Amino acid sequence: MESSRSPKLRTVQKSVSAFPLNEFPKEFPFLLGKELIYLLAAKGKPELEGSEWESIFAKCIGADWKPSNVGLDDVVMGNTAWGAKTVKSVHPSKQKRVRLISGRNSPNYSFGERSDQQVDAVLMGKLVLEIWNERVSAIREKFKHLRTVVLIKSNDLTEVVVFEFETVRYDHELYDWAWNKNNNLTGTHKKTGEHSFTWQPHGAQFTIIEEVPDKCLVIKIKQPEALDKEKVLEVLGFDTTWITVTQKTNEL
Repeated sequence: MESSRSPKLRTVQKSVSAFPLNEFPKEFPFLLGKELIYLLAAKGKPELEGSEWESIFAKCIGADWKPSNVGLDDVVMGNTAWGAKTVKSVHPSKQKRVRLISGRNSPNYSFGERSDQQVDAVLMGKLVLEIWNERVSAIREKFKHLRTVVLIKSNDLTEVVVFEFETVRYDHELYDWAWNKNNNLTGTHKKTGEHSFTWQPHGAQFTIIEEVPDKCLVIKIKQPEALDKEKVLEVLGFDTTWITVTQKTNEL
C-alpha cells in the first residue's frame, strides 16, 4: 500500500566538533590573556612565534599539542585538529585580511615539473593547489574536522585577535593565475576579484590570503613589568652548586 508519509529512521550519530566554529570555550580568552601576560613578564620582550602559539592554544582549550611536519594538525582534540598561524599587525582589531604562509609547495619535487616563469601560469596554479589539496585530504582522513586558528598580534602583544576557519581544498578553476612583476605566481578569485594566493618559485613558499571574519575574539591586556632576573633566581633558591663545570682536554 502506497504512503506519502516519510519513513521513520533510527537516529544517526553525527560527528560533533570540539566546539562550533569561532565559538571558543568561555574561559579561553582569559586563559590566553594570562599566558600572554606571563610570556611578556618572563621574556621581557614581545616574542610569540608559531610553535609557542600552537602550545599555548592547545593548553587554553584543553587539547593536545602534537607538532607535525605538515603543519595542519599541530593541535588535536578528539575528532578536531588545528593548524596554528601568527600574523603581525599594527592594529589587529582593524585588520580585514591576513596573509598566511602555508607551507612549501614544489611542483618540481612533487611532479618533476620545472618551477619558474617559463611554465604556463594556469598549469602552475593547478599543480601548486594540487599539492595543498593532497595534504588537506590526507589529514581529513584522520580528522573529521580540520581548522586553522589565527592569532593576529600587535607589535607589543598587548592586543591580539583570534579567529579560526575551516581548512579546505581549493578548486584551481575558480581562480585566474598570472605571474606578477616580482616573478611570483598569484591566484585571483574570478568571481570576487580578490587576491587569494601567492606562490614564490624561489623557495616554493605558498601563501593563502584569508578574510578576517566579523565573529572573532579581540583580547587586550595590561602590559606587565618584566620579572627581575635576580629576584626570580632568589625565589628558586639558586646557588652555584646548581652548576657543574668541567675542563675537556684532548689527550693523545
